[in-house]
Amino acid sequence: MQLNVNGKTYEVDVEPGTPLLWAIREQIGLTGTKYGCGVKQCGACSVHINGEVQRSCSIPVGTVKPGDRIVTIEGLSRDSSHPVQKAWVALDVPQCGYCQSGQIMAATALLAKNPKPTDKDIDEAMTNICRCGTYQRVRAAIHMAAGTGKGGGSIIHMPAITAGTGGPAVKPEREETH
Repeated sequence: MQLNVNGKTYEVDVEPGTPLLWAIREQIGLTGTKYGCGVKQCGACSVHINGEVQRSCSIPVGTVKPGDRIVTIEGLSRDSSHPVQKAWVALDVPQCGYCQSGQIMAATALLAKNPKPTDKDIDEAMTNICRCGTYQRVRAAIHMAAGTGKGGGSIIHMPAITAGTGGPAVKPEREETH
């Protein structure tokens, strides 16, 4: 079976029912796409198929058509120069980082369809799960990549609060400017 991944054709020797995720990781050797839940819920396995974000853990390889174009996180840019990747780095979005390739793939698909999304648009489109809870940073990074100039309510722009007092605690280690 042939798969077009990141603009290159690969021969994969798998059963037709094998999830695309495993063909990408095990047969092709691109490990940026992660296994999270295996039931299409978390989004760690997100890739683009013909420009649409898809959860690769639930797509049998046998259903992928020969002309389908699959893009993984490795195919987004050769040097992490995509605006979404740059925004992720600028805002220190990842904590553990495990879900972030899927988050980035979902964000790039959103921006391809809606170049200037609102907070509501982002919240509706970004259904990936982040165990570390970096959702506010994800939103801020999408706004940064879109050039909307909105901070998106990122926690890195909010003053720290002292427990029980409601007052400022300590200044952030660094100030972010947009």
